[in-house]
Amino acid sequence: MTVSTLNDGPVARITLDNPDKRNAFDDRIIASLTEAFETVGCDDSIRVVVLQAAGKHFSAGADLNWMRAMGKLDAQQNRDDALRLARLMQVIDQCPKPVVARVQGAAFGGALGLICAADMAVAADNARFCLSEVKLGIVPAVISPYVVRALGARQANRYFMTAEVIPAERAVALGIVHEVVAESELDTSVDALVASLLSAAPQAQIEARELIAQVSHGPIDQAMLNHTADLIARLRTGAEGQEGLSAFLEKRKPNWR
Repeated sequence: MTVSTLNDGPVARITLDNPDKRNAFDDRIIASLTEAFETVGCDDSIRVVVLQAAGKHFSAGADLNWMRAMGKLDAQQNRDDALRLARLMQVIDQCPKPVVARVQGAAFGGALGLICAADMAVAADNARFCLSEVKLGIVPAVISPYVVRALGARQANRYFMTAEVIPAERAVALGIVHEVVAESELDTSVDALVASLLSAAPQAQIEARELIAQVSHGPIDQAMLNHTADLIARLRTGAEGQEGLSAFLEKRKPNWR
């Protein structure tokens, strides 16, 4: 089994499980990950998704044997294959549940796409990151929307072109991950983040992600003001907003907890 999903109550843990190959992925693993995220995204019993990996490394990126085989196919076949990877990144990015990436060891190439498409990431202090594609004569094209969003264009210029290895502490400063902890504390830190996510209203969390995507690019004009006013009005009068306010005033836990 190269990808496994374990539902731990309201938490789904999707695991890259091919440690002998440093969790490098190929077309089969891309398909399995896509299916796993689509499945948990439609499961109303799941509140949070943790993307993790078995063994010493999160992922070495694309499997080189698969890459070699793809290089022998024509341009259309390569395009179709690339679109399948693009679909995986989009499914993670738009998952209707918060996604937390748990990272240890190497996270190279396409693995950064998985991490940056997730809503948040926690890394062990032994984690290291690399956009290594230019060393193979290619670029991180399909993952670029998510990686550039995390890094910003200026930093992306450097790391896309140099293929430098990025240590964990530098990855925090760059925005690849949110937190770095000792490897022995990785599960504890991820679990604490999951607990925080479970304490909040599920629909509001997804609305928050969509809000960020909209306000981070558009001008602060009347249309933006109208959108934000409409959003808060809708949420205040909606079921979660009413329940959250009532629970606060009545000094009880809201029903989503």
